[in-house]
Amino acid sequence: MVDIVLVEPEIPHNTGAIARTCACTGARLHLIKPLGFEISDKWVKRCGLDYWHLVDLHVYDNLEEYFASRGDKGLWLLTTKAPRDYTRADLSGDVSLMFGKETAGLPLWLREKYRDRCLRIPMVSGARSLNLSNSAAILAYEALRQQGFPGLNPTGEMAGE
Repeated sequence: MVDIVLVEPEIPHNTGAIARTCACTGARLHLIKPLGFEISDKWVKRCGLDYWHLVDLHVYDNLEEYFASRGDKGLWLLTTKAPRDYTRADLSGDVSLMFGKETAGLPLWLREKYRDRCLRIPMVSGARSLNLSNSAAILAYEALRQQGFPGLNPTGEMAGE
């Protein structure tokens, strides 16, 4: 199982696109407040198109509530400040992929506490970061690849074809 965790996401288009990735992969989506938008906001729904009914969505008031509910087993933090790239991580079991808000990333205290669980996506020098929704998709599919794409349609054919 793959869980995508967004800490204080700010841009509704990113969250909508990530929700669509979750809908298409079976990943669960966890949003940690404060959010920079309303979940019912037309832009979030627009980006998720008609996939919202397929999203297993969980919302938490803060990080403390998230950790009290979910714990930290299988947790991986994604940050441009990580000591190693994601290809060196074992994502073959149940994983929670945590991403920070678009303008600031994950809090320093969290990166320090889980330093050995921090991963980055390789980029050229001088590039600040990838778009949040692209980063979430890259990591979700890497985890699913390592897990053998459980529950996903291997042929790519749509139902009823």
